[in-house]
Amino acid sequence: RVHGESACGSSDVRTSERKDSCSRTAMTRPLSTPVATSVLLLGTMSLVRATTQELPPYVKQCPEGDPKIVECITGALHHLRPYLAKGIPEIEMPSVEPFRMDELSLSLTTGPNGYKVTLRDLDIYGASNFTISDLKLSHGDAPFEAHIKIPELKINARYTSSGVLIILPASGQGNFHSTLGDIIATVQGTISSQQRAGRDYLHVDDLDINLNIKTVRMVVKKVFNNNRILTEATNLFLRENGHEVLKAMMPQLRHKLSEVFKGISNQLLTHVSTDMLLQPAKA
Repeated sequence: RVHGESACGSSDVRTSERKDSCSRTAMTRPLSTPVATSVLLLGTMSLVRATTQELPPYVKQCPEGDPKIVECITGALHHLRPYLAKGIPEIEMPSVEPFRMDELSLSLTTGPNGYKVTLRDLDIYGASNFTISDLKLSHGDAPFEAHIKIPELKINARYTSSGVLIILPASGQGNFHSTLGDIIATVQGTISSQQRAGRDYLHVDDLDINLNIKTVRMVVKKVFNNNRILTEATNLFLRENGHEVLKAMMPQLRHKLSEVFKGISNQLLTHVSTDMLLQPAKA
């Protein structure tokens, strides 16, 4: 929470000189998980050339015109993982370990006394431990796309329920814990280029994350005033219907994850100009 000298000159170059040497770059419009952070360097194919400059440690440059640019960008994104885990204080980017979501509300059974669950203050761990297995840069009107593997996400949240579960009144509060395993995130999005003070910066305009999750484990603790029967009944329901509960969560989860990682990406891109992302081609 989610510098160096420009090819257009440093901040003390006169306006007339900068005007002659710089022009506005428009990226073709067509993504850490967490995941989503995988969008941070995907627009580097059409960026201005950079002069030699000191780079912040979290930036790994890719050579301009490199025929293996996709592999280089993938490596640059993997290079970013420990910085995402710890956060980058100098650009006010918080750690994604954990990243927090405010609330998810679910209706798990129908009827006037349907079983409803609200999860609040969700802390999600594991988003920085990602591996990009496939990456396609944007071409023409097509968005860029990344397939990202995440071994495991752990979720801790405050749990509130109401209604009837099976035949038991199941209103109460407690703690919710979930482990999601073998995750494949498909990330798509569009990026544009914006200019500030004669330098170009990328901006993530749209971001969509789709999750395919193989294993699901959910459990509640310290609920219903520690009523053993209600707690066991709830955990039996979650154990036998974990994928259905996850399916009910997915629309909100996808939307919130997309917004969280879009914000994290743009927080970084606001401070890293595009001429810091490409190493100029040798003459």
